[in-house]
Amino acid sequence: MACKCGGYYYTLNAKASFDRDLAKKRKFLLRNVSVIRMFTSGFFRSKWRSIAGKRRILSMDAREKSRSTILESSKDKRVPIFVMMPVDIFTLDASGCPRIRKLKALTVSLKALKLAGVHGIGVEVWWGIVERFSPFDYDWSLYEELFKLISDSGLKLHVALSFHSNIHSTHGKGGVSLPLWILEIGEVNKDIYYRDQQGFSNNDYLTLGVDHVPLLSGRTALQCYEDFMLSFVNKFESFIGTVIEEISIGLGPSGELRYPAHPFGDGRWKFPGIGEFQCYDKYIFACRMEDLKMAACREGKPQWGDKGPQNAGCYNSLPSGVPFFEEGKESFLSDYGRFFLEWYSGRLICHADAILAKAAKILKKYQENEQTSVMLVAKIGGIYWWYQTLSHPAELTAGYYNTALRDGYDPVVSVLSRHGAALHIPCLEMMDSETPPTYLCSPEGLLKQMQSVSKKRIVNLIGRNTTERLDKTGLWKIRSNCYNPQAEVVRSFTYFRMNDSIFRVENWNNFVPFVRMMSTDL
Repeated sequence: MACKCGGYYYTLNAKASFDRDLAKKRKFLLRNVSVIRMFTSGFFRSKWRSIAGKRRILSMDAREKSRSTILESSKDKRVPIFVMMPVDIFTLDASGCPRIRKLKALTVSLKALKLAGVHGIGVEVWWGIVERFSPFDYDWSLYEELFKLISDSGLKLHVALSFHSNIHSTHGKGGVSLPLWILEIGEVNKDIYYRDQQGFSNNDYLTLGVDHVPLLSGRTALQCYEDFMLSFVNKFESFIGTVIEEISIGLGPSGELRYPAHPFGDGRWKFPGIGEFQCYDKYIFACRMEDLKMAACREGKPQWGDKGPQNAGCYNSLPSGVPFFEEGKESFLSDYGRFFLEWYSGRLICHADAILAKAAKILKKYQENEQTSVMLVAKIGGIYWWYQTLSHPAELTAGYYNTALRDGYDPVVSVLSRHGAALHIPCLEMMDSETPPTYLCSPEGLLKQMQSVSKKRIVNLIGRNTTERLDKTGLWKIRSNCYNPQAEVVRSFTYFRMNDSIFRVENWNNFVPFVRMMSTDL
């Protein structure tokens, strides 16, 4: 099976450049210690760049330049607030069909949010609800009802097209699975899902290895995603650009562009474990072997394609004592380590590139019309633990080749820039001082890096919180990050999520002033 993406390959020229950078920077590091606090900006950022084969990403194209005026005009403007729908908004009736829970209470809540100054509502549009029972059998009735309810309340929409399941993350409370016909295929062939080194898989999201393999009733995964997006646009064309202002495209678990390296819902992983690489289903392995044929011609290293790192610990390991994430000849700094991480992260970037290309093409006619303009959005994960180490191990297993020596978010944001997509960034409410110091967390450092690379690549930012915060300190931190003078003002902010606690008097009295401040022009 040939992979359809040019891929990101480690080369001898890249190796030489990286080695020179490493030799210079190593003078300032403590030898033989991986888990050390590192400066996360400026001096320790590597100049080494990924190689994209036929799909080389340029630093700035004409399309990026044209968008610079859009970003400049966003300075000193209000930040509209979207509130994400409750996680258990849907339930199953006696016949097994989804319906909206507590419709009257929801109507009252929407009106209250509108009066408070909330701009819009975020809604996950689940593949597992709309195309639930059989291929091409799209049932949009539930969302027609919900969108009308939101629109009648005077609120706008941020729509998140969700190709994942949240069964594990919700512990069965209002969770939505993948389509039932996909699960039936998965019962026979579990390799349509990501697998770890022990062979364990979960059915939260299809492996990117089947992006181009027609296993899903004659379609590839990319064709399934494209057909779903086309059906959505055809159904809700009259809403796009008027009621629907932002459309986020699901790219992985929780809708985020990442591997499921930290599966917290099924008991395999818990914070602050480093996670595990997810490249052991047979379709990703086939991609690796195809990549190897091309890379082996240049490197003469056929053994590199046999398997992933064998010294990378397990889900709940800590970085100290795990050879792959320390310094050494078999670590992430080795020739093999860099080759593997280029391939692993490159596959993820190709996955995003393919899906966003299709989404951008479908939405092109709306984006070209000022009256129906809609923002295309891509969401990435907030992997902030072990950020202040040399190796950033939790990010590496998630597919972000980001270390103290290399900016791993630049190639990701470059793809978004190429397709005119905004970056949905997390952690706006978080502070380093509130995280456990033992785990060398830095949500603020991670956020700063994402803001910096987005400004460099001229990409709009959309913010969100990672943890629920309704206290003044947390809400004011969000506001501060949205209007950071060193970065672009975020285009909008999505609050996760609507629930009972937001309407409690003590919380409501904090939330309403926050919304009104964010909704007022500076």
